[in-house]
Amino acid sequence: MRLDKYLKVSRIIKRRTVANEACDAGRIVVNGKIARASYDVKENDIIEVNLGSRPIKVKVLSVNEYATKETASSNYIVIE
Repeated sequence: MRLDKYLKVSRIIKRRTVANEACDAGRIVVNGKIARASYDVKENDIIEVNLGSRPIKVKVLSVNEYATKETASSNYIVIE
């Protein structure tokens, strides 16, 4: 799954366009490297999102095409 879509489906970022723009601006880092929106997210990837005043670091547990509000947070675990 594309990185921008994963960020939206897992509800880390509210909108896919915002996720896409964050990737273009270099604010999303995957496994220590700046990632583009087209990056293919895999399980056990470490994603760092540097938006706003609080950066967030998460580990991908599963990659699902769809997620409800209740199950979205089970796709990842917050590390920092």
